[in-house]
Amino acid sequence: MGRSDLGRDTIAAVATAPGRGGIGVIRVSGPLVRTIAGAVLGRVPEPRLAMLASFRDRSGERIDDGLALYFPAPRSYTGEDVLELQGHGGPVVLAATLRACLEAGARIAEPGEFTRRAFLEGKLDLAQAEAVADLIDAASREAARSAIRSLSGEFSLTVSRIMAGVTELRALVEAMLDFPEEEVEAIHRDEARARLQGLIAALDELIARSRQGRMLANGIHVAIVGRPNVGKSSLLNRLAGEERAIVTPHPGTTRDVVRESLEMDGVPVIVADTAGLRESLDEIEQIGIQRTLRELENADVVLAVSEAPEPAPFRDELVRGAARVEVFNKVDLAPDFQPPPGAVAVSAKSGKGMDGLRQAILKAAGWTTGGESAFLARERHVEALQAARVLLGKAAAEEARWEFFAEELRLAHAELGRITGAVSADDLLGEIFARFCIGK
Repeated sequence: MGRSDLGRDTIAAVATAPGRGGIGVIRVSGPLVRTIAGAVLGRVPEPRLAMLASFRDRSGERIDDGLALYFPAPRSYTGEDVLELQGHGGPVVLAATLRACLEAGARIAEPGEFTRRAFLEGKLDLAQAEAVADLIDAASREAARSAIRSLSGEFSLTVSRIMAGVTELRALVEAMLDFPEEEVEAIHRDEARARLQGLIAALDELIARSRQGRMLANGIHVAIVGRPNVGKSSLLNRLAGEERAIVTPHPGTTRDVVRESLEMDGVPVIVADTAGLRESLDEIEQIGIQRTLRELENADVVLAVSEAPEPAPFRDELVRGAARVEVFNKVDLAPDFQPPPGAVAVSAKSGKGMDGLRQAILKAAGWTTGGESAFLARERHVEALQAARVLLGKAAAEEARWEFFAEELRLAHAELGRITGAVSADDLLGEIFARFCIGK
């Protein structure tokens, strides 16, 4: 039995984006949907059939004409009775239609409350619910494809399969604890070891696919750094395909961080052109250099740019945790130059070598093409997967002490359960759904 019969409020909200549009949608969900339909439409529409109707307020005055759709529980998005009113997309008429629903007994929905109810009614697990927001926020076509995979349950199914494997292994180990005789332990030791290694391999693959998804969700942050006048701004303009940064022959032109969002092979990339690194007495340039150093702290990839053929000195400690790509610019002025292994030679002026630079950025960030598709996992998903991986590694080191082996498996199982909501706390749910838009 669902939970919609436990005295829950009926909620309503505008489900389309703010502003003017050809169509606007009001969504209503809860036990009073039929009552509200009668008040606003004059009758309840046939289930899942679009009905042309006039929307009226409580005094009977006509607000708008449009389509009404009724989805009775449990075959609806939320698992409750749902009514959707599709009218004209003007803010005034939408507000009036929403007010009529509120006057008939609904209240304004909180951010993400429709999807939260879908989770509570068992229509979606927690990872699928989060994928709804990820699909809305997708910054590229590839990110949208990955979100759809998660929304369809592919990510949750993979996690659940690993959880099932952990459960089976726990049952095997518990049997060994219940019957600790030497011959029973010898029979099962190799099987337990093999199963654990299989789980670790499956988890490693899932972590890799999830990390790929994090890049699709967050983008790869790239910082272009180097001494003044090596062509950093020209490089940004060439990557962006337009004049985004000011380029002059005078060193120190860039005084602030200039960012540009673009795509490389479907992956969102945020490229930042920074002030040249050098000793300077100019106060404004010093501020720009400090901002460059802060940009380096947040970068995933650092392009250390020099002018071919001589590399400029660059302190490795400035890169910190980011991947570094050595870039030699202006090779059009040094046609015989051959970059050292691992470095990239380009000409921001002519465009030579730019395809190789794009591939070097993706490779340095850890993006791989081909193989299994990425899952648009969230940071908490990756953290839980990594925690479970550490615990399975600890279990592998405890094969001589089955009690400890079993405990590490239990903890790993709990970490995986956090992803789909099999193990979740109310404060976590509140934090997740509060980030959704109103009406979803």
